[in-house]
Amino acid sequence: MKGVHYYNSPVGELIIRSINESLTHVNFNKEEKEVEKITPVIIQAIAQLDEYFDGTRKYFDLPLTPEGTPFQKQVWEALLEIPYGKTISYSQLAIQLGNLKTIRAVGLANGQNPIAIIIPCHRVIGKDGSLVGYGGGLENKVWLLRHEGALADQLPLF
Repeated sequence: MKGVHYYNSPVGELIIRSINESLTHVNFNKEEKEVEKITPVIIQAIAQLDEYFDGTRKYFDLPLTPEGTPFQKQVWEALLEIPYGKTISYSQLAIQLGNLKTIRAVGLANGQNPIAIIIPCHRVIGKDGSLVGYGGGLENKVWLLRHEGALADQLPLF
């Protein structure tokens, strides 16, 4: 059973998709709306996203089934290990995965993350601390990092 829901968040409208009892997508919505079909896992996602945006949830506990290559899935699994309120550079992530030479592939996989916020790709930054790229827009990356306390309010944005 497929589900879809449009969630209004502080960083814009998100589209949440599920298949059976697992989330497959949480993306910044850029498409025309379709008929919503709420599933039990989408209800759980809404509740946990509400708690996250309210500041009472630091970790998500949802069944996830992102579609991607084995390497992409490996990167996305590593993203889940980045603690709330912390950041990691692309090069640190590549090294953590065992090969600095994969830094570009790590960056591409990070950018193709189909489950934004829950798989926290926003926590990956440039080696020099710069906030490079985010599918939801750099202003939303800044918002998310500030919300988590990983980016001081007084720091310049770009």
